[in-house]
Amino acid sequence: MKTERLYYSDSMLHSFDAHVVRNEGDRVVLDRTAFYPTSGGQPHDIGTLGGARVVNVEDNDAEEVIHFLDRPIESAEVHGEVDAARRFDHMQQHTGQHLLSAVFIELFNFPTVSFHLGDETCTIDLAIPKIDAEQITRAEERSNAVVFENRPVSVAYKPKEEIAALGLRKETKRDGEIRLISIEGLDLCACGGTHVRATGEIGAILLRKVEKVKQGIRVEFVCGHRAVRAARRDFTALAQASTLYSAKPHDLPQLIAKKLDEAKSAERETKRLQESLAAFEAKEMVAAAPAGAVRVVERVYDSGDPNYLRQLAAQIARQPAARAILALRQPPTLFVAQTKDLPGAPDLGAMVKQAGLRGGGTKDAAQGGAATWDVIERALALLR
Repeated sequence: MKTERLYYSDSMLHSFDAHVVRNEGDRVVLDRTAFYPTSGGQPHDIGTLGGARVVNVEDNDAEEVIHFLDRPIESAEVHGEVDAARRFDHMQQHTGQHLLSAVFIELFNFPTVSFHLGDETCTIDLAIPKIDAEQITRAEERSNAVVFENRPVSVAYKPKEEIAALGLRKETKRDGEIRLISIEGLDLCACGGTHVRATGEIGAILLRKVEKVKQGIRVEFVCGHRAVRAARRDFTALAQASTLYSAKPHDLPQLIAKKLDEAKSAERETKRLQESLAAFEAKEMVAAAPAGAVRVVERVYDSGDPNYLRQLAAQIARQPAARAILALRQPPTLFVAQTKDLPGAPDLGAMVKQAGLRGGGTKDAAQGGAATWDVIERALALLR
């Protein structure tokens, strides 16, 4: 038995009564429902049914709407309440998508190939290789102009054989009677979703991130209350950044770019100074090491910069007949290196592996880490 879908004729309907056709504990099929099932890129409604929470809604091949509940119900007659705020949010986003897709066709002949309505943002995928910032701005401005005109959004039903001459934005594969959603003077599309009554109810349309995807260009957008929340969130972040930098919001990109360049320059200078310091310290440490065929520098550090210790071990290995065994307690790490081509020298990379450390390296330079210090101590004993 097909479920009568009340949202088809009235998307603003949030309260209804129905008869239970099939009851499978926490899954219920009704003779009629206002709950929208997940379909066409739009998520399902939530709410209550017979006192139980509706947590999911799906339809099946028999055109039944299945309500998934948080607990079983026993009544044969039930009252349903759809979450009105969530429903209206989905109506704003979905009608906004129709409007935006129509505008991309109107302005640039960019067809929409898919739509996704998420919890925070929505996306459409355009079947195009690229899009520029000016086109995004024009599409946003045109879409909002249509919102301000408050054009009627209407629902109609036509047989499949009659719609070919109507000029649908996108061809439909459905048969039988087709549900059509129109935005006056702009768009006509086959759709089973919930929609607002006029474009003014969409509220502001805000285009956000644009990225390249497999099937073209993905445009992220938000409408209505989401657009207001997103704009407030973005402005708050900009205001905080402006305070930190003592700058106006519109000056931030140039200022941040300057700070990043300065940070990169400082990082390069720090690296140069570290290399000079490591080279100097390595000479001092090798000179102070016990005399022998190979001068071995062994040190254990309670804390320190792993990158610097790696450089220090490499600089020690640049000295004649020298070997570095440097250990860091936190995080437990071992750095070993030796002058190349030392007669009878061991394979340090292999020894690090043999000691059970995570890592490895070459014969003359290796690094390994461990979860605990005792593993490093066993590796040190093996190396000695």
